[in-house]
Amino acid sequence: VSTNWQDDYLTKLAEYEKSGIPEYWIVDYKALGGTRYIGSPKVPTVWIYELADNEYKEGKIFTGCESIESPTFPELKLTVDQLVKAGT
Repeated sequence: VSTNWQDDYLTKLAEYEKSGIPEYWIVDYKALGGTRYIGSPKVPTVWIYELADNEYKEGKIFTGCESIESPTFPELKLTVDQLVKAGT
């Protein structure tokens, strides 16, 4: 997530959707997003938005030991915890 998390959760999401990007990930590894987006207590979260009929479907949310499911990368075998650990 950018230092201004609102850019990722609002601005970039709309821009990427308009540009036809087939899949948009938000990897909020520092849990910076507002509680409206990542809940409470705040924990590292991965959101995946998939484009269908020129708009993103409701984002899929992954946290902790959940396996990330990506339509673009169906063979991906990675949890949020593993992703966060790899980035530190």
